[in-house]
Amino acid sequence: MRWAMVIDLGACTGCGACVVTCRQENNVPVADEETFYHGRNLDWIQLEDQAEGEYENLRVRQYPLMCQQCDKPPCVKVCPVRATYRDEEGIVGQIYRRCIGCRYCTNACPYSVKTFNWKKPGWAEGTERRQSPDVSLRPAGVVEKCTFCHHRRQKAKEAVRAEGRELGAGDYEPACVEVCPAGAMTFGDLDDPSSPLAQLVQDRHGERLMDDLGTEPKVIYLRPPGGRS
Repeated sequence: MRWAMVIDLGACTGCGACVVTCRQENNVPVADEETFYHGRNLDWIQLEDQAEGEYENLRVRQYPLMCQQCDKPPCVKVCPVRATYRDEEGIVGQIYRRCIGCRYCTNACPYSVKTFNWKKPGWAEGTERRQSPDVSLRPAGVVEKCTFCHHRRQKAKEAVRAEGRELGAGDYEPACVEVCPAGAMTFGDLDDPSSPLAQLVQDRHGERLMDDLGTEPKVIYLRPPGGRS
């Protein structure tokens, strides 16, 4: 089993629902004005612009960019304390208590999708109860990233174990996939040729970002009809 995500750029509207939901689900603090001014945004999902066509027929699309969950992640190779790792299901995880903040992994990642806690995150008064109890609050000085909602996967494994079976592709999905109003995100097992995700990749010829680097990312973007991804 290899968990993967397909994002249909023809369906994505750039509404930002995935960004907001990821922030809420994973206790990602909102960067204050000073932090944002210095380019230290904390969001695990970013909306990136992609220009298509030529002037005067230029069109700009937005696409979600998160950890690409590479099968050959360069970030794992450079971490001196093994805080970044790739598990048996293909998800690149992050052990926050082990991270020493050297940021070797951040420099090695060609997608710039890791964030660093420059200071202890603050929370607006009255918002503490909105934090998810399933996700830890990271201290200052650690690297954070998308893990395809690792806590959801663990809860799903506990549920199916009680039923006496193995975790399947339809047993869990990340928060961003669940809330996408356009249905642009599909999540599933890339190794299962009968899964909707694998069929989308085969039928629509999905593209991987910077695939020529050999990182083998598992976030796959589908070209919009008549356009480029």
